[in-house]
Amino acid sequence: MSSLLLGGSVFIIAVVAYFSLRKDTLSQYDLPLGQRFVSTDPSVVEQSQKALRRIKAKVRAATGRGAALSGKKRIDHMRNVMDSFFAHVEVKSKIISTTAGTVPAEWVIAPNVDTSHRLLYIHGGAFFAGSPRSHRVITSKLSEIGNCAVLAIDYRLTPEYTRLDCLKDCQDGYVWMLNNGPEGGSQAVNAYVAGDSAGGNLTLCLTAWVRDTEKRAPNAVVALSPITDSRLASPSIKANLETDVILKSLAKQLSWVPSMFISLVARRLAKHDTKDPRISPLLGDLSRLPPILVQASDSEILRDDGRRYVNKAVAAGSNAVLQLWANMPHVWQIFDPELPEASEAFEEIKLFLERHT
Repeated sequence: MSSLLLGGSVFIIAVVAYFSLRKDTLSQYDLPLGQRFVSTDPSVVEQSQKALRRIKAKVRAATGRGAALSGKKRIDHMRNVMDSFFAHVEVKSKIISTTAGTVPAEWVIAPNVDTSHRLLYIHGGAFFAGSPRSHRVITSKLSEIGNCAVLAIDYRLTPEYTRLDCLKDCQDGYVWMLNNGPEGGSQAVNAYVAGDSAGGNLTLCLTAWVRDTEKRAPNAVVALSPITDSRLASPSIKANLETDVILKSLAKQLSWVPSMFISLVARRLAKHDTKDPRISPLLGDLSRLPPILVQASDSEILRDDGRRYVNKAVAAGSNAVLQLWANMPHVWQIFDPELPEASEAFEEIKLFLERHT
């Protein structure tokens, strides 16, 4: 018995020593910090602060009701919250249901845009929630500023399906969009890919797959607050836990986990090897990628995921840019036009797409 206890103790000490002494090789990509946007106009600051108070109250009210739920009931609650959160917002775009190969989707088309220009949009929602409906504020705005038809796909979600199933639907949707528009079969003149949060992860994983399989590359890629390291190893995961209004309720379960064991918890959550670049794009080859714009908030837990990805991509010779906004919630672009910083972010996206059209 004593030998078993001794053996167990030695094993635990070895595990702790391994994780404690292991060097974070990605820390070399923590600099430069990125392009920062901070408003100095007092009227804009006041408008933003009022909007943020309303947004925070609404988020607390919507998510708080699910705090006592667990398992499937909690997942169903979060799915309902996401699909209903912006139900009151009217968009100017035309919505056309379609099927992108075998993937349910919808075309989002702002007035008078050129539908030969197409953008695949991959929604966020922590891989288990969200839909094209929940993100129409973003997709409608992207159609308007990008002068393009947006294909928003309803990819399969976890836990019913795997992370690789999510990615497969994105791959199929992208290939289909290259050869099909809202009016039927036709080649896309210009093609783009964009996504937020979990959808930002899938956007960047898709981009690497397009390069590796020698498919037609998108003209440009936009990732809003993407998770790029599914090991949850970036410093801001814990450093910004208290300041991330949107993801705090989902991420607080990590607050009690010792840093050395977070990667083990992350693997359990992903149900896949988190070192696989197919779910952790930061860990893959970031050379020979199309132009990429990443936007993130300096207050969110995924800030360093975006920073490390961009800096590593630039070091590998790719054209990538990081833009950071001060004191914004996760994926604040979805609060356009209520938040002036959302409008500012979309203006930057518009300029980026124009440069690569």
